[in-house]
Amino acid sequence: MRCAPLRLPPARTALAALCALALAACATTTHRLPPPVPAPVPVPPPPTDVSHVPDAVPRAEPRSAHGNPPFYEALGRRYFVLSSSDGYDERGVASWYGPTFHGGNTSSGEPYDMYGMTAAHKTLPLPTYARVTNLANGRSVVVRINDRGPFVANRIIDLSYTAAAKLDMLRDGTAMVEVRALAAGAREAPAQTLAAPAPPPVPSPPSSPAPPPVPAPLAAPAAPPSFYVQTGAFADPANAERELGRLQAAGLTSAFVIPPPEGSQLYRVRVGPIGSVAEFDALAARLAALGIPDARLVTD
Repeated sequence: MRCAPLRLPPARTALAALCALALAACATTTHRLPPPVPAPVPVPPPPTDVSHVPDAVPRAEPRSAHGNPPFYEALGRRYFVLSSSDGYDERGVASWYGPTFHGGNTSSGEPYDMYGMTAAHKTLPLPTYARVTNLANGRSVVVRINDRGPFVANRIIDLSYTAAAKLDMLRDGTAMVEVRALAAGAREAPAQTLAAPAPPPVPSPPSSPAPPPVPAPLAAPAAPPSFYVQTGAFADPANAERELGRLQAAGLTSAFVIPPPEGSQLYRVRVGPIGSVAEFDALAARLAALGIPDARLVTD
């Protein structure tokens, strides 16, 4: 007996054809792999002697088209960009940034060069030239500020690797500094000029030899300045005493009031002295908890 051939309904025939095509596609289609992560750009080696890298030279430049909004926000805090750097002079803690950011864009749009004499600041207009002085050792450099930051508490400026090296702060990572804005074409105090050479002495008749001169004692190196945190300045002495009482009640027994110096009418309330950046950070945190978030670092 011959059996009739098996015939599938049209719907099942179409479904079988689609399954066959899907299996064939799986067998012949290659899976697309994600693109490889680009390798980080290698950082070139530092100069042989960073002390020979010249400082930035202040010159007139237009305000950068990038990085100068009226205000901006970073890490939940709003910062207002200054309209001018004239008269800016502040003391605080400097830090530095290096290989992780080398070659990336700064806030002004320029590439960051960790071996250049540049810096980042939160509010000074870009670009600004500034002299940065390490208050502990007296070393100073001139940098061109072309970036925003640092956004770490109690830091006022972020320096390039080279600028930090010239200030001798690479090992510690931070330093107490003064930041003073410089005008375009500003010159530092001129070097002392050499006097005209004196005429040769007239030879005198031979005589008994004079005793050798006694060497003058070496001058002792200047002691580094003492650092304090200023919590406020008040025209009314009663307000200064009230602030002092609040600080002492909170356990800050080293707080005191400075009477107005000549030419001023402000009573300054300070805490200190403090001996390190870590101590400054701890004290700033205590003051912030007392509702004094903008305490300033000052020297005696």
